Amino acid sequence: MNREDAKIVELDVREQLRNKLEPFQLIMDTVKALGKDDIFVLHATFKPTPLLGFLKMKCLVGKSTQHGKEHWITTFVHKKNKTWLEQVDPATAVPETPDASDEPAFSTNIIQLDNRGLEPPKPMVRTLAALDRCKPGDEVHIHNDRVPVFLIEELNSLGCTYTVEEQPDGTAKVQIRKP
Repeated sequence: MNREDAKIVELDVREQLRNKLEPFQLIMDTVKALGKDDIFVLHATFKPTPLLGFLKMKCLVGKSTQHGKEHWITTFVHKKNKTWLEQVDPATAVPETPDASDEPAFSTNIIQLDNRGLEPPKPMVRTLAALDRCKPGDEVHIHNDRVPVFLIEELNSLGCTYTVEEQPDGTAKVQIRKP
């Protein structure tokens, strides 16, 4: 089967998240109903990094893209169809439009932290302390032993934007921008 023939299952949990409701069970019920050749498209208010790791254990791989301040679209496919994630579907592709508010009017300062080898909660404490020292628009780039799930929850509550790159060795690099 190829991507064009796959069934697309979409789920938008942005409203639940905005209303402080936990959509995990709804997401898992949707995942249970998926066929091996289905494409699952999730709309959320943030990049669902913990879910990406969790569903990987269930043989689903995902790719997230940000389409607005509170709109992340994550596409999941069965691991045997992971090449589908590299194909862009023009019908669902959202053109990137430059947003003047994303461009700082001053130079961006970047703080680099290597948190590998530190025991929790030290990586989170160091990262949040660095963010406290930053001005709006500045960035903190961290390298952790793993995806910092609890830090990500805190970043969402602080309104920070971030990207997470899982490394082949299991570590994670995170770029955080102070609002």
